[in-house]
Amino acid sequence: MKFSDMKLTLRMAVLLLAVHCAVCAFAENYPYRSDYLWLTVPNHADWLYKTGEKAKVEVSFCRYGIPQDVEVSYEIGPDMLPATSKGKVLLKNGRAVIDMGTLKQPGFLDLRLKATVDGKTSEHHVKVGFSPELLKPYTKNPADFDDFWQKKLEEARKTPLAVECHKVEKYSTDQFDCFLLKMRTDRQHSIYGYLTKPKQAQADSQSAARKYPVVLCPPGAGIKTIKEPMRNTYYAKNGFIRLEMEIHGLNPEMTEEQFREISTAFSGENGYLENGLDNRDNYYMKHVYVACLRAIDYLCSLPEWDGRNVFVQGGSQGGALSLITAGLDSRVTACVANHPALSDMAGYAEKGRTGGYPHFVRENQMLTAEKISTMQYYDVVNFARRIKCPVYLTWGYNDNVCPPTTSYIVWNLITAPKESLITPINEHWTTTETNYGQMLWLKKQVK
Repeated sequence: MKFSDMKLTLRMAVLLLAVHCAVCAFAENYPYRSDYLWLTVPNHADWLYKTGEKAKVEVSFCRYGIPQDVEVSYEIGPDMLPATSKGKVLLKNGRAVIDMGTLKQPGFLDLRLKATVDGKTSEHHVKVGFSPELLKPYTKNPADFDDFWQKKLEEARKTPLAVECHKVEKYSTDQFDCFLLKMRTDRQHSIYGYLTKPKQAQADSQSAARKYPVVLCPPGAGIKTIKEPMRNTYYAKNGFIRLEMEIHGLNPEMTEEQFREISTAFSGENGYLENGLDNRDNYYMKHVYVACLRAIDYLCSLPEWDGRNVFVQGGSQGGALSLITAGLDSRVTACVANHPALSDMAGYAEKGRTGGYPHFVRENQMLTAEKISTMQYYDVVNFARRIKCPVYLTWGYNDNVCPPTTSYIVWNLITAPKESLITPINEHWTTTETNYGQMLWLKKQVK
């Protein structure tokens, strides 16, 4: 896709978002149950500038929908980095224009706003990009990357893929069946997942079972089980076999008390992402990446699989794992990812650079030479370089979890056929409409 086409797609996305907000206004006020409304309008409609161009943003602030003539304090700084300038501006008729300046190198600037009315403080921010199509990764591409992962997968596959499966009646309907799986993925680890299948259609008078494409959905970050197995059943309703998996070996049918007891063994909600980072062979995420490919092994063994179409789809950490799986496994024929985590994670090691989630720079001793070396074998950027199948990538600019800087870096590295949906206003979320649209995109990829 040409960059001009990306900008057109972006404008369409912003228009669709505005239409969606207008429709939703009949059900709920905008903003959602808040007395305060910020509106930030960059003087470039797509929020993008060339390096050296100055960005200006019109800022509006309302309370109860009424423009407020209040003092707004602001900071301006690079994406996810400390402020490089500060100031204050007095709104007139609830509006003012702030000059954000420019960047001489590709990247994003973040305008961070704060206003106080009757002792209550409201905050907002907006990010704009400068030649982001030129962003490149900090993370190096190890010479033995492919050999490393080939050996890890060969080692894991020495353990037969053992799967326990039982039907979950409470999640099954007249349109699809739902099954809970426990899958042994290597000598030490297992994962759980919910598998949804369309009801078996009869293709002909000889009762031959209909065949379906398969979709693997890895999870977002955190110590958690699968809480909402019915949320994405539109995949099964549209003719997909879909496996939604977790990565920690936590049975989603355990009690809350059991879950709390087990989860306390981890060092914090995302402590597993630091576990073993000093050594590429011992890093926690090794068995996670392997588990994704073993899940593909399982899906491709199903008699209902159509024998051709293998898709991966996820957001945040799930988006990262989808891209990683596509980069490792040539059987994957299409990939959908939202705002991928685990991307250019060591970027913070260079002064003035933005890094990706989980933002190890915020932890002491998280950017040692040993850990940076390990990250190279697990970073999304080095899997993105290897993807051959079509990719559909979605991200927003205001995201402070998986920042737009690292999403662009991943996008820029993908040489396979690719499409994007860029929604500048989005933070770390996507709408139901966006998620459903991704399923429709996958339907178009079926061969």
